[in-house]
Amino acid sequence: MQMTATDKETLHLGGDATEERPVGRSMRRGFLGTCPACGSGKLFRSYVKSVDACAACGERMDHQRADDFPPYIVVTIVGHLVLAGYMMTDMILPLTTWQHLAIWTPITLISSLALLQPIKGAVIGLQWALRMHGFGGQEDAPEDVLPARDPSA
Repeated sequence: MQMTATDKETLHLGGDATEERPVGRSMRRGFLGTCPACGSGKLFRSYVKSVDACAACGERMDHQRADDFPPYIVVTIVGHLVLAGYMMTDMILPLTTWQHLAIWTPITLISSLALLQPIKGAVIGLQWALRMHGFGGQEDAPEDVLPARDPSA
């Protein structure tokens, strides 16, 4: 990804500009459960557990840090869709609370579980494309140095 700061200077975000890592393509490959680097190897060895390295190209995936971000995205997407569906259904059909629960609880659970792995793959693809958390070749370490602790405190 490039940003032009001035006419003479070009800033490259995410590390070395020699190797192109398109964000959209990387996220799409991750969403489909394939390696964001080559697009042919598997990204997951189980439901949401990523492989240590791609079997096809050897790209390491063990240092990815998707953490809690994929569930937050899934909750946001599913919550908006289920709430809109509930409100539209409630306007058209006069259902009781129990009938709504019988309809919307399974839809919420199934759609959340169906979206979690693809969203996590897209987040891993985003991290790979932006060279975050060790995907850029350097160790993932904080850039700031903390001062030494005061032993008298």
